[in-house]
Amino acid sequence: MRILNFGSINIDYVYRVDQFVKPGETKTCQSLTINAGGKGLNQSIAAARAGNTVLHAGLIGSDGQFLADKLNLAGVNTSLMARATGVSGHAIIQVDDDGQNCILLYGGTNKQLDETYIDQALERFGRNGLVLLQNETNLVGYIIAHAHQRGLKIALNAAPYGPMLHDYPLDLLDWLIVNEVEGAEIACCSEIDEILPALRARYPKLNILLTLGKRGARCLCQDQLTTIGSYQVQAVDTTAAGDTFTGYFLYGVLHDLPIEASLKLATAASALCVQKVGAADSIPAKTEVDSAIEQDLLGPLGRGV
Repeated sequence: MRILNFGSINIDYVYRVDQFVKPGETKTCQSLTINAGGKGLNQSIAAARAGNTVLHAGLIGSDGQFLADKLNLAGVNTSLMARATGVSGHAIIQVDDDGQNCILLYGGTNKQLDETYIDQALERFGRNGLVLLQNETNLVGYIIAHAHQRGLKIALNAAPYGPMLHDYPLDLLDWLIVNEVEGAEIACCSEIDEILPALRARYPKLNILLTLGKRGARCLCQDQLTTIGSYQVQAVDTTAAGDTFTGYFLYGVLHDLPIEASLKLATAASALCVQKVGAADSIPAKTEVDSAIEQDLLGPLGRGV
């Protein structure tokens, strides 16, 4: 099935540090790399490398041509993308010696979508496929409503969390994808075990993927709960791990794989991703993921929590 991703497109400035900068501290970084990134770009590349047909819709500034080039190189169709005034979205990312990251995000042209552009992109995409969204662009609620009117399936990765999420028509989604922070905020609860029941009570028809980092993931699909653990690999950079998980999980769902198989595929792809430095460049191809699973290159898969 085809995917239309109204996705954020960022220039990532990645600083390697021994530890994250503390309030009031000035720190010398170990290195700086400039990469193509953004949750939308990463998820389009992950979905394409998994084997989906992906069209990306979004805006770039005068500084963003290399972002479109990166998408094209990964096999993503960029014919729906357009230029806007101002600078492209960008992120300041610290990556520490444990491979963890913290991110400061500036929206730039990602926040300049308008209704005319959205309507035209939806019209050109047609009425067959899935619309993928994140919370790094504007007019997300508008896209959900109008994609639903056209009979398209819709998946929202509700990251980063913001109060505006409560105003989106989440009941129109087919899939809500959240981590434990985002899930707890949307569900208005404090315990991990409360997230899925609270979201299901509020949105009875919603399928939910809850990612838990090293502890794995939980998926509630048509009232069936499936859990999975993670592969215990040495992480060097977790920047695009969640986006890789999303792209590969959607491949499984859209190709009618069982949920357990979709989760295993996504988990293996993420495990390979975190062993490489960078965002989009660290996302593996499906042949690499399939080989890692078949040859048992990632070690034992932990039990779900």
